[in-house]
Amino acid sequence: MLEPYDNAVELLKEIPGLSDKAAEDLIAEIGLDMDVFPSEKHLCSWVGVSPGNNESAGKKSGRTTRGNKQAKSTLTQAAWAASHAKGTFYKAVTIAWPRGGARKAAVMAVAHSILKSAYHVLKYNVPYKELGENHLKSQVEKKRKKYLTSELNKLGYLVMLNPKPVS
Repeated sequence: MLEPYDNAVELLKEIPGLSDKAAEDLIAEIGLDMDVFPSEKHLCSWVGVSPGNNESAGKKSGRTTRGNKQAKSTLTQAAWAASHAKGTFYKAVTIAWPRGGARKAAVMAVAHSILKSAYHVLKYNVPYKELGENHLKSQVEKKRKKYLTSELNKLGYLVMLNPKPVS
């Protein structure tokens, strides 16, 4: 029955954590027509993997939104698998999660990221591009350089960044 969707299943299987069964389940739940969702954020909200941001009396709650239980369950299982895949962006996201022991919250963040990747793969019919585990570190480094340069510029210094020669 899934023979007409073989191309989409193959593209989704390239995403770490998504097996044959998970890709098939995801297609069954969200479909292939991504024009239904104006953006990846709408899809994530519909599935129920969007992070919450609630605060009351100084206490924060990051509960996810309600959504499609089957798709959310499939993505959660895929996220657990992806968080253990060596050398992937998703493992780096899990490790870099700021709240030390909040492993389930980190896995939900990975599920959110997997769904965003699946959205782009299905919408534009392109293969998944692995960012690698060093992607987060390079992004943080790039932001830090920009910030520190702007701070020194505000103090009246002209800053030019040159990498230190390797010895």
